[in-house]
Amino acid sequence: MRFRCFLNIFGCLLLAASSPSYALKFVSDEVNLNPTYDNFSVCYGHTCDTVQQVSVSQSAWSKVAGLFRPVANTEQAERVQIGLAVALMERIVGEITGTANDKAYNFKGLFAKSHQMDCIDESTNTTTYLTMFKKTGLIKWHTVKNPVTRGFFIFGWPHNTAVIQGIKTGKRWAVDSWFYDNGEKPAIVPLSKWKKGWDPRKIK
Repeated sequence: MRFRCFLNIFGCLLLAASSPSYALKFVSDEVNLNPTYDNFSVCYGHTCDTVQQVSVSQSAWSKVAGLFRPVANTEQAERVQIGLAVALMERIVGEITGTANDKAYNFKGLFAKSHQMDCIDESTNTTTYLTMFKKTGLIKWHTVKNPVTRGFFIFGWPHNTAVIQGIKTGKRWAVDSWFYDNGEKPAIVPLSKWKKGWDPRKIK
């Protein structure tokens, strides 16, 4: 399992280095590249060991959509909405997939917990949710980018995040759910800062 995890992480490193400006690409070919609320993929079990095809009800999706009302009038305001919506999606999906108790970081017992998520699972799922928000017009001030990796072994253990980019400013932001338990708001920080090793545990 450890060796397989290493290979999947290495694949993500190559992916991050070679991805175009925007075309969804993930570590697993089973991930739905055209997600809708009634047909999308959720990764868990570490490095997308399990990819479950999921649908949520229209009423549940309406609750998510309601978090984007009123429409944000700035990029900053929209990022607040994005954080709330990603957290709600995690809570909704957690009840369906059995991942409701997913813990922050790589929780103790990493290779024994089949419903725990690592950063590849988290970044894949968050990118899927962001893509759904964008496709349905809920996100207006940002575009969605492919997940980004930092670390590359030489400078630290590899870590992945979902990414959005402001349309007017061009600034990229990490949207990182891995730092928190399932259903909590993800960290949304400048990607340049995230790449330097940003971690909420280091904030005093």
